[in-house]
Amino acid sequence: MDLDLQKYAVRTDLALEARELAARDQPAPLAGISEDVEEDNGIKITRLDVLNEEGANRIGRVQGHYITLEVPGLRGGDTGLQERVAVAFAKEMEHFIQKIGISKTARVLVVGLGNWNVTPDSLGPLVVENLMVTRQYFELTPDQVNPGYRDVSAIAPGVLGITGIESSEIVQGIVDRTKPELIIAIDALASRSLERVNTTIQVADIGIHPGSGIGNKRRGITKDIMGVPCIAIGVPTVCYASTIVNNVIELMKTHFAKEKASTKAILGMLDDISEPERLGLVREVLQPLGHDLIVTPKEIDEFIEDIANIIATGLNAALHEAVDPGNVAAYTH
Repeated sequence: MDLDLQKYAVRTDLALEARELAARDQPAPLAGISEDVEEDNGIKITRLDVLNEEGANRIGRVQGHYITLEVPGLRGGDTGLQERVAVAFAKEMEHFIQKIGISKTARVLVVGLGNWNVTPDSLGPLVVENLMVTRQYFELTPDQVNPGYRDVSAIAPGVLGITGIESSEIVQGIVDRTKPELIIAIDALASRSLERVNTTIQVADIGIHPGSGIGNKRRGITKDIMGVPCIAIGVPTVCYASTIVNNVIELMKTHFAKEKASTKAILGMLDDISEPERLGLVREVLQPLGHDLIVTPKEIDEFIEDIANIIATGLNAALHEAVDPGNVAAYTH
């Protein structure tokens, strides 16, 4: 009997990681996938386009455009690097918005998803706190608004457990009343790699499903549901314990392989089985005990503040032409 390993697939919200997993089974260029990688002074930018249904099936991601910024150095708290990342993110966002056909004067609603009482899930509300919102000026004193600014509103709708209302329902009501031409939703994600937690930003034009980072996918904020284009911005802030254990086993295999010709004497059957099977074994052990925890670094308080400021600063520059991306750090706080 064939074992269905789909439920044991590595849990990741990053299209880049999904592509990496698919590429291990097919090293040649993946059909239906276009990829462009650029790296400059510690900032790696990957532009991934899922061009058709074949590409979507290969990596298990919705057809669309994805941008990933990877900056491992963000863990060091270097403010100079944070400013450069904010500038790079602002430029990528500006080009991305233009790429999907949104004009420079289009009305934008920014949605900060997540629970502000739970640090790893507070990214969205923290970004909203630092955004330059202008809708009130366009509504009350439009003649006094200087050129180069656009109509931007923002909301942090909370989570179902606090409000009793689905986030998408709250956003739908706001969309019906305020008529934005673009929605930008920000949420925390899950990664298969500890190195990417709090150091990676993903942008996608496919919308978002609140709660997806912890496997609790519900009614989404997407173009099909909201009726307007939806851009999703996500940062992985958590990793599953089973994923970490699986990664450690892989690191052990690599380490022992350098020391001796065969690792089988040490790892036994773990040296032979595939990664999905090994991950399934790890989860079979952890889940009945309630130990497949959602893990976040102990420095999460500082990390989440830094990455939220970077995203808010970049968004301010990308959305408002009057904000100079070269001086984007001035708008951080």
